[in-house]
Amino acid sequence: MTPNLTTSKEQGILTPLQRVQEQFSQEVVETHAFRGDETLVIRPGALLAVAKFLKTAPELDFNFLMDLTAVDYLFFAGGRVQKEFRFEVVYHFYSLKHNHRLRIKVPVDEKDPEVDTLTGLWPSADWYEREAWDMFGIQFKGHPNLKRILMYEEFQGHALRKDYPFNKRQPLIGPQN
Repeated sequence: MTPNLTTSKEQGILTPLQRVQEQFSQEVVETHAFRGDETLVIRPGALLAVAKFLKTAPELDFNFLMDLTAVDYLFFAGGRVQKEFRFEVVYHFYSLKHNHRLRIKVPVDEKDPEVDTLTGLWPSADWYEREAWDMFGIQFKGHPNLKRILMYEEFQGHALRKDYPFNKRQPLIGPQN
């Protein structure tokens, strides 16, 4: 669902979703808003530019990256629905100054699960991105320290991928002596 930009523009007030949509119209794949939750799906190559705009535009001022997670759509809706991309990285931004929120979703291809890191804009992205890599295997290009954060280094695979075998045996760890 695309919001009515004409009405909002006539009033001179744009929501964060509309403002980003206006600035990056070619990079926005889909939008929706429901009960005050605004969501944008953007092309993966536009993530860094959109994120920088969210943080630096005075009327937006998204100074808080609240959360970052990933979704695996391998067996979405019991396998009845096939998504074009297997994964999505989901960002939740908040502006303390303006008290508004925005959700950004970035589709990620299974063959090349990589998006740009946001650690240069929001240092809090560091651990969130490490968690998404650890659990889903999504690489964050340019991350300064992308290593496991929840699982141990010898763990093989990514535990929250839908194709991870639940009964897989992992290498034993513990004291060597």
